[in-house]
Amino acid sequence: MITKTAYFRFYAELNDFLPKKQRYVLFPLTFKNRQTVKHLIESLGVPHPEVDLILVNSASIDFSYIVQDKDVISVYPVFESFDISAENKLRPEPLREPKFVLDAHLGRLAAYLRLLGIDCLYRNDYADQEITEISHLEDRICLTRDRGLLKRNLVTRGYCLRSKDSRQQVKEVLRRFDLVRKVKPFQRCVHCNGLLEGVDKKEIDDQLLPKTRQYYHEFRRCSECGQVYWKGSHFERIVKLIEGLLE
Repeated sequence: MITKTAYFRFYAELNDFLPKKQRYVLFPLTFKNRQTVKHLIESLGVPHPEVDLILVNSASIDFSYIVQDKDVISVYPVFESFDISAENKLRPEPLREPKFVLDAHLGRLAAYLRLLGIDCLYRNDYADQEITEISHLEDRICLTRDRGLLKRNLVTRGYCLRSKDSRQQVKEVLRRFDLVRKVKPFQRCVHCNGLLEGVDKKEIDDQLLPKTRQYYHEFRRCSECGQVYWKGSHFERIVKLIEGLLE
C-alpha cells in the first residue's frame, strides 16, 4: 500500500475548523489508497458546504477529484466580494441565496432572522435527516453548530455557526451571506415564517382584547398561521433590537 502526501492550505474562516498549527499555512497530509479531495478536506474537520473553491496545482477542481501524490491544494470559503463563477467547479450557483433551514437548537436565531424578513424554516423537533432533505430539496442553506450534520452528502449549502450567542449568530449570518441589504423587517411571522399582509380591523375584531381594539387600528396577519401583529407598546423595543442586530 503506497503512502502519498498532499499539501493543503486553507483560507479565511475555514481556518476556524483547524488546529492552530495548521492554520494559515501550507501543511502536509499523508494518506493511503484512492482518496477524493472532499474526503480529505472533511477528515481535517472542515465541512464541505463551507467550501466554495478548490484549486489543485492552481487548477479549479470539484469534490470528486482523486488526490495525487505531491498535489498542492488551496481551499477557499464562500466569496462575497468577488465573482468566481468562471472558476468554481463545486456547484452551479453561489451559496448566497438567502433561504435557510435551521437545526432544532437554533430557535431564537430563527425568530431573529424572521424578524428581519429572512426566509428560514425551523421546528424544535426537526431530525437531522429531515433537515438534510429540506436543505437538498428546497435548495436551502443549512445553519447549525453540528459539523456532522454539514458533512452529510445531501447537504451542499451550509454554514457552521461559530458563536453560541443568538444575537452574535445573527450578525455572523448577515456578514457571511451579505444579507444586510436584503433585510426587510416585519415582513414575516416570527412563529411560522409565513408572510405578513395587511388586514382590515373588522376581520379580526373578535381576536382582539378590549384595549387593543380601542387604541390600535393598523394590523397585519400571517398568511400561513393567522397570527395577528400590530405596533403595540413593545414595538419601540423591537426596533431597538433590530438596530442592534444590524450594527
